[in-house]
Amino acid sequence: MSVAEKQSQLVAKLRIIEDPQERLAALMSRAKKWPAPPADQLTDANRVLGCQSRVWVTGTMEEGVLRLRMECDAPMVKGLVALLCEVYDGATPTDALAVEPTIFDDLGFTRMVTPTRLNGLAAVHARIREMAVAFS
Repeated sequence: MSVAEKQSQLVAKLRIIEDPQERLAALMSRAKKWPAPPADQLTDANRVLGCQSRVWVTGTMEEGVLRLRMECDAPMVKGLVALLCEVYDGATPTDALAVEPTIFDDLGFTRMVTPTRLNGLAAVHARIREMAVAFS
């Protein structure tokens, strides 16, 4: 499945929850299931700069696709970062580089979070793009 298709499916699935606050709560719950990097990878080298919260994103290339792991110390941010990772996890580097994330706009989260948090999410996306470039 392409990144664009996955993004569309996630939007459709999460739009079932009509209230944006409940939708955000559902994201925080989903994020608890997202795989975290091993403790020895929670280093400055894997930390995403530009985030208010402490966020780490790591990636590997397995069978031609990106496999992403993330950790964050703030529940709401963890939910948003996990959603972004879910969009790009399993993508080829080429597909990951070709598709911009629209999921936060599509789900109404850009109206709910601060500009600083949006900048942090842009930094996470930039980190995923860096990994895609490195693996391509």
